[in-house]
Amino acid sequence: SEYTEITEISFDSARKRMTSINQNVAGELSASSKGAPEVLLPLCTHIYEGDEIKPLTQTDRDAIVEINAGLAENALRVLAFAYRPLDGEIPGWEPEQVEKNLIFVGLIGMIDPPRDEVRDAMRICKMAGIRPIMITGDHKLTARAVAVDVGLIDPEGEVLSGADLDGLTPEEYNDAVIRCNVFARVAPEHKLQIVSALKSHNEVVAMTGDGVNDAPAIKIADVGISMGIRGADVTKEASDVILTDDNFATIVSAVEKGREIYSNIRKFVRFLL
Repeated sequence: SEYTEITEISFDSARKRMTSINQNVAGELSASSKGAPEVLLPLCTHIYEGDEIKPLTQTDRDAIVEINAGLAENALRVLAFAYRPLDGEIPGWEPEQVEKNLIFVGLIGMIDPPRDEVRDAMRICKMAGIRPIMITGDHKLTARAVAVDVGLIDPEGEVLSGADLDGLTPEEYNDAVIRCNVFARVAPEHKLQIVSALKSHNEVVAMTGDGVNDAPAIKIADVGISMGIRGADVTKEASDVILTDDNFATIVSAVEKGREIYSNIRKFVRFLL
């Protein structure tokens, strides 16, 4: 390969970006970053356009934001890409020293369509008195598009971001958690707070997740559910149920079977009495 990776500044849900430090065959260093557009774009000062590197103007920024919104509205998960040459090694490869004065390269939209059975699962949940809630790190527009697609909310349904939640008083926060069914661009602490707020309203909460940052919320939920295929070990350990097929619809089937068993036990006890 023309480039060799020297080190990496890892992705985490708070930073919403990651950076790879690479060296070419001539020994020159460069930093390549990818992450959420709204996080990466402010770190850029130039843009790579038409085989030229130009100053990034406000007009450019507005156009990029508009393109990002258009992709997100079509249920695409959007990543921004940027890079910059490095004059030499940076002590400790501190992120704030590496991820600055970046050259914006472009956006990419990726589709991760929900499984077909999820739509039926949402409908069955609502009929059974179960309230599905989406908590995601995706852009608000992406979250809305997916939620509408699977029938979780109407096109005019409310979507709140982690930043929206941070601006609420405790009373407003509790009201929002009861009122809203879609939360986007959330941090791990928001997941924990949402589950805690629901439990404070005496709701019985089942929480699903697969990442390490889902583990605290899964642990305090009444029923913690993790993904068996792509779930992190710490998340599986914190959960009560592990889905071997990573399929949300399996949860609905499990609830149906559980209610059938509960009903049969009640009938049996009534017969004995």
